[in-house]
This record gives sequence, C-alpha cells and structure tokens, in this order.
Amino acid sequence: MNLKQVRSLSQKKFREETGLFIVEGTKSVLDLLHSELKVTAVFAMPQWLETHADELRGVASESVSESELARISCLTTPQQVLAVAARPEPSLHDLDFGRTLLMLDGIRDPGNLGTMVRTADWFGIRQVVCSPDCVELTNPKVVQATMGSFARVKVVYTDLPELLASGRVTGEVYGTFMEGEPLKEAAFRAGDVLVIGSEGKGISPEVAARVTRKVSIPAGVHSGERAESLNASIAAAIVLYEACR
Repeated sequence: MNLKQVRSLSQKKFREETGLFIVEGTKSVLDLLHSELKVTAVFAMPQWLETHADELRGVASESVSESELARISCLTTPQQVLAVAARPEPSLHDLDFGRTLLMLDGIRDPGNLGTMVRTADWFGIRQVVCSPDCVELTNPKVVQATMGSFARVKVVYTDLPELLASGRVTGEVYGTFMEGEPLKEAAFRAGDVLVIGSEGKGISPEVAARVTRKVSIPAGVHSGERAESLNASIAAAIVLYEACR
C-alpha cells in the first residue's frame, strides 16, 4: 500500500470502497495491535518502529520520514505512527442483549461519538448500537476521540425502531429527556438499553415511541439563567455512571 492510497482513506468514499481505515497515535495503534482487528500496515518513524518491534512481529511495517507522515496524517500535528486496518463490522448477532446496551440516535458530531464509545468502554459497556444517520465509527476524528476504545467496543449500525420492536431487548428502554423521572431514581439492571439522542434534536419520535422509561438529569439549584442543555457526550457519561453504579 503506497502513501497516496493511505491518504485517500481520510475520505469516507475510499474507506467504504476498500474496507480500510486509519488509526493514529501510539496508544490507539497499540490498542489496535492487541485487538482482534486485522492490521494491514503500519507506517512509523524509525525510532518508533525500533521501540515497538515486539508488538509489530508479523505485521507489515514501513519506516517513513516526518514529512511523509505529515502527508498521510489526518491530524494537524501528526504523531509518530499511523496504521491501516480492516474496518470492524460486528452485527446484531454479536451483541448480548442480556447485558447493558448503549443506543445512540442521530449523533453527527465525530468528537461526541468517539467520546461516548470511550466512556462506554470505561464503564465496561462493550456494545453500542447507532442509528444509520450517526457519524461512522471509522471517521478519523471519531477514531481519535475513542483513544483506542474502538478496538474493544462493538459498534453496530441499524434501524433503531425496528430493533426495539424486534423483541430482542430484555430490559427497560431508558431515554434521556428534559422531562422525566430523576435519573437517580431509576433502577437500572442488566439487559437495559440506554438511549442518547443528538444535541440538536434529541431522541427521534420513532425511537421515543419505543422508550419505556423517560429519565432526566436534574440541573443544579441556582438562580438566574443557565445552560439550555448538556452536551450529548456529557449526558451519556452521567447516565452510564448511574447505570453502572
């Protein structure tokens, strides 16, 4: 694989055509190498290759200069290593509906999606279901924001209302709304689904119709004006904390 081909993977079109995506940075690349994902190639500075020779056994690797790395990097400030890997493609059959599931509805911001995947990983929730209009997991900005969690968390894209109507979900379907019972009063159990909507539109009406319990995150007690809403990834972190507590 030449550098021009690697650079093309910054575009969704070529990621879809090739089934490949880019991973950058030492932590994320090492998490990738320790995962079950297929690594196609690693491009790195000479010192990085020497330092991580053990992890690279059996993996095609190529030494590149700082300027060459800058040409293929999607980052403003390139790091010492970039890897190309096969896109993970888990399906609904890979999910355990007896365990907690994070469901994301219409999350378009790459940083938010990546942060939610990373936060789910922190709390031990290794399965996330996204609506088809969510930003793709292998978008370079999403991958970067996951900080390696993309290699551990199964992320499936599917029609959410259809899934919720399929009978596969074994627990409650919790959705975050401005109105609803206080989050701390919810009795979360294994098998529950936690739904987070987009910042701009919230949970879509079609998915909201399948929510069995509406919860809200109470604002602090204070006078005067306050923020209109929480960032979606922050809301997800609070809900995941409560669900796992």
